[in-house]
Amino acid sequence: MQVLLDQFLDYITLEKGLTSNTRSAYASDLVRFLAFIQRAGVALLNKLTRRHILDYLMWEKEQGLAAPSLSRRLVAIRVFLRYLQQEGMLSANVTETMDSPKLWKLLPATLTTAEVERLLQTPRLDKPLGLRNRALLETLYGTGLRVSELASLKLEDIQFDAGYLRCLGKGRKERVVPLGGAAATYLKKYLNEARAQLDRVKQSEFVFLSTRGQALSRKTIWQLIRRCTREAGITKNVSPHTLRHSFASHLLANNAPLRVIQEMLGHADIATTQIYTHVDAPRLQQIHRQYHPRA
Repeated sequence: MQVLLDQFLDYITLEKGLTSNTRSAYASDLVRFLAFIQRAGVALLNKLTRRHILDYLMWEKEQGLAAPSLSRRLVAIRVFLRYLQQEGMLSANVTETMDSPKLWKLLPATLTTAEVERLLQTPRLDKPLGLRNRALLETLYGTGLRVSELASLKLEDIQFDAGYLRCLGKGRKERVVPLGGAAATYLKKYLNEARAQLDRVKQSEFVFLSTRGQALSRKTIWQLIRRCTREAGITKNVSPHTLRHSFASHLLANNAPLRVIQEMLGHADIATTQIYTHVDAPRLQQIHRQYHPRA
């Protein structure tokens, strides 16, 4: 592969006239890519599949690479494989059908279960705001709500006895979401011990309140999560949506049916939910090898 890479770099420099800086950028991107696929067991580029490239980009994303840099990585891989195909050294370029904007939707940021645990334990439970923040984080991760759904959650929407909460999603569509044990425990604790100290006007219908007794805004929730992320020592760029993605990915990793996850997330189209099969590809491959007669 190194020989092919050297030939390609000479080609873009000598025949295409690209600058030395561009050559260096291509070299840096492709060295990382080739090292990754070789570790994955790809000895010949003709054995390369779309899955290998998705796995590589997901790995780079987990290392903290931003979308523009990921896009540049994909461009470098595409141009390299196109060159090999033109030279008759590759039968097909699997990247030609991969569209960058759609690709980023296939690669949602997620936290590991250990990182989620660290994040959940950052709020101090001896203060009203700490109890509120713990309940908020537990609810986001435990239900997969969108941040707008969490911000607009009302007291009447929570049904502790039945074990679910009700929310209005996109298009004002109502759905019911199971309320797990941990989320229910901390929600009850917050409602019983802390919320009254925040509800200054004593008439707010919303669950999560600011120190002024008003419903928390989406921006405030985002800032709260960023602060807790730093305190937990997590270097990833974590947002409320990261907890939603983690909720879905961890359900899938523990064998939850995709249709059930779709229902809980409020996705109108199963294709939207299927992004999580890309995140958990190793588990799916393991199941395939274990159960398929010709795996």
